[in-house]
This record gives sequence, C-alpha cells and structure tokens, in this order.
Amino acid sequence: MSKVKEYINETVTEMVHRVTWPTWKELQANTIIVVVASVLIALIIFAMDFVFGITGDSNSTWKGILGFIYQMF
Repeated sequence: MSKVKEYINETVTEMVHRVTWPTWKELQANTIIVVVASVLIALIIFAMDFVFGITGDSNSTWKGILGFIYQMF
C-alpha cells in the first residue's frame, strides 16, 4: 500500500511542478489548428468518396464520377 501512496505522491508532484502547461492563448491556437486540419481531412475524404463512388451498397445508383465515365464507354 505504501508503494501506491508513493506513486500517487510522485504523480501529483510531477503534474504540479515539472509539467509545463500551455497558456490559454496557446491552447486556443492549437485547438483551432486541430479543428481546421480535421475539417480539411474530412473534406478530402468526402471528395474521394464522391469521385470514386465508394458506397456500401452495390445496388446504389451513384457510382461516382469515374463510374459515370466508365459507363459511357
């Protein structure tokens, strides 16, 4: 039990005294970067799905732009 107590005390000491926490402005800036990157990646994946016609249903009427082009030939 003493080892558990020592572990908890060391953890608290490290989190309070040794960890460098970001300022509020740094946190806001990093959050904006993460949100923008997430939206961009989601849009890229959506565009790829739209172009290549990736659907879970093989009976789907939408086969993507490439599917439409292939159907013409």
